[in-house]
Amino acid sequence: MVAERLAAVLARVESAAARSGRSAGDVTLVAVSKGHGVAEIRAAYDAGQRHFGENRAAELAEKAPLLPDDIHWHFVGTLQRRKVPLVRPRTELLHSLDRFSLVSAWARGESDPPPVLIQVNVAAESQKHGVRPDEVVALLRIAAESGVVCRGLMLIPPIPEAPERSRPWFQRLAALRAQIRPDHPAATELSMGMTDDFEVAVEEGATIIRVGRAIFGARVTG
Repeated sequence: MVAERLAAVLARVESAAARSGRSAGDVTLVAVSKGHGVAEIRAAYDAGQRHFGENRAAELAEKAPLLPDDIHWHFVGTLQRRKVPLVRPRTELLHSLDRFSLVSAWARGESDPPPVLIQVNVAAESQKHGVRPDEVVALLRIAAESGVVCRGLMLIPPIPEAPERSRPWFQRLAALRAQIRPDHPAATELSMGMTDDFEVAVEEGATIIRVGRAIFGARVTG
């Protein structure tokens, strides 16, 4: 079942990319495996998936050693500073640099820190994490001064009543990336789009989409 769902998601990505004059190869699908077991992740891996995302530090630390070494792990959830040591050694890309105080914790370690994406609260939702759009440049500067490479931007838009409702938020994030690129050429990535709206995100230039439910079904744990 996981393999069939994964194939269906990839087909939808290909169609969305074609509609916007892009190649599906321009989009990295991160299979978000929060709340799902090693067997389900292995099923997606056996079907060809290599990029996986986790929202919780403890789950990542538990699952990663039990799965193949060639998996690319992304951390996509809110990260507490005290849990950085669980996540940093296993993660290729942190999607959720969402506050200034996290930079120093992420920078500390025995090796260079993995690159990050800045989470932007474009819709200014009080219950959501992320910096304001007008704080992005300052956070980029502090990250660079700390030796943390920023690869782009990420957002979690308001829960859409219909996929099309997410389009304005995706457009704003894409515009923000275009604004910072002249001074920060490494910031090429746009991580946006989840199960309910990833096709719209692809149409609006997403380079990374984070899809869980459409691949794994409903979570079996909270």
